[in-house]
Amino acid sequence: MNEANLNLSTKQKLEPFLLLSKSVKGIACCQLIMDALNAPGVFVFTELYESPNIVQASQLPQVIPYYQLLRIFLYGTFKEYQQQKHNLPTLSTTQIKKLRQLTLVSLSEHTQTLDYAFLLNELNIATVRELEDLIMDAMYDGLLTGKLDQRQQQLLVTKTIGRDVRPEQLDEMMETLGAWSAQTARTLAHLDANIAHLQETVQTNQQAKLDFNRQIEDIRKECRESSHSLSNEVLQEDGRSSRKARDAYNIRKRYADPFLTRCMC
Repeated sequence: MNEANLNLSTKQKLEPFLLLSKSVKGIACCQLIMDALNAPGVFVFTELYESPNIVQASQLPQVIPYYQLLRIFLYGTFKEYQQQKHNLPTLSTTQIKKLRQLTLVSLSEHTQTLDYAFLLNELNIATVRELEDLIMDAMYDGLLTGKLDQRQQQLLVTKTIGRDVRPEQLDEMMETLGAWSAQTARTLAHLDANIAHLQETVQTNQQAKLDFNRQIEDIRKECRESSHSLSNEVLQEDGRSSRKARDAYNIRKRYADPFLTRCMC
């Protein structure tokens, strides 16, 4: 069962107790709390904890221990219950198992590798077999996913559900989100600066390319003009050479013809 389906399932299973909380008042809230904690598949209790009649009844001396117990099931651990159990109601077998499973979830928030020896102590379990059965049931109920490494005597957790959030955790979450938001803003500003620099570089390169192309075109134009001018000069020189040759020929012919005529006579 994935987390979304589990949250929907536990909310649906908690709903009857939320409806009852609207009509139950005073010390009758004690039994309502114990029934909710004993209900199979109910692992999230914030709505019940914050329901108006339960909050009002929590001021009564008879209800205070039950309200404190409900708070432990919200975000406490089995060890916390043991430390205060002389002031709290006695748990049923089902409630003990549920609180131990929820404790597994909380312990997994700090590390994904949990040694059996550590878990046996935190959960006050006597045997490894009992511990492994508890873990397997937690996996079956969708509270966590992972695997048992029996050789290394470890639980390797890959994913857990989210438990109810402590009030002080909200401040921590807000601080974390604020720090993340500030870091994101700095990262975006850095990216914007890089993008602006790249755009400026591209524009500079484009302008340089245009300038280079214009220079090439100017050189080509100068070459064409020089070539045309040289051709004209060559043609003019050829024309002058041709005229000089014709003039020399005519002169030779004019002076040579009478001489040839006299010789022939």
